[in-house]
Amino acid sequence: MKIGLGLPNATVSTPNGRVLVEFARRAEALGFSSLATIGRVAYPNYEELVTLAAAAGATERIGLFTDVLLGPTREPALLAKEAATLDQVSGGRFVLGAGVGSRTDDFAVTGMGHRDRGRRWERALELMHAAWRGEPVPGSTRPICPRPTNGSSVPMMFGGGAEQAVARVVRYGIGHTMGGGDPNALAQMKQRVDEAWQTAGRGGRPQYRALSYFVFGDEAQAEAEHNIRDYYGDWGERVWYGALKDPAAARERLAAFEAVGCDEVVLFAAAPRLDQVERLAEAVL
Repeated sequence: MKIGLGLPNATVSTPNGRVLVEFARRAEALGFSSLATIGRVAYPNYEELVTLAAAAGATERIGLFTDVLLGPTREPALLAKEAATLDQVSGGRFVLGAGVGSRTDDFAVTGMGHRDRGRRWERALELMHAAWRGEPVPGSTRPICPRPTNGSSVPMMFGGGAEQAVARVVRYGIGHTMGGGDPNALAQMKQRVDEAWQTAGRGGRPQYRALSYFVFGDEAQAEAEHNIRDYYGDWGERVWYGALKDPAAARERLAAFEAVGCDEVVLFAAAPRLDQVERLAEAVL
């Protein structure tokens, strides 16, 4: 099982954006598999695709992953272009993880509808994949974005537990990414996706990723707790309770995810302190 590092792009205590670039450099040097971002709109986080583009320029090998970007808050033609561009400039290292989102404020600030987000996302996915195949889209008589490095599409993973999310994995994705659940929850989701994948006659097998937050060291605990509670609001207490606060707990959680067939776990730094990268590497790599 691979272990990725989640960048602190959504922690309110991140002092400046350059620390994210240094996180990326250290993560690659220490051997993490991917760099991931958390996505919102109505929050003062660093935007995911821009953050990963900066990380791509500062690294050469490590994967790049949005975990997850809120698809229906984006204009689909522009999102297709942005994702294809990041795929190309990173040399094919980018995986577009996406979900529909649940917070109404993320939609209100973009002027996008919340109640119809699932239906709009289905139409957006059709348009994006047509654009990636080099086909014209409505309003254009020629291709609108670079062709992805694999020639056909930007690799996508989908979050969410609804049946529609499973269907999107099967139709468009390379797998499922689970945010915030435990290994048992991933095992249940894996069974659902595996069955749908086989029923659809797709070859190979879907990939599975999961995320957890971590903070190591007493001096960073208060900052990490504040960041998580501020970001998640009413859910903050539960998320903070599940955060990994010592190396032994991290190793135990990772072993449990590996036992249920997870391919990669992304551990998000809850405090934007550079020593957290080294501490995590020492504990789990």
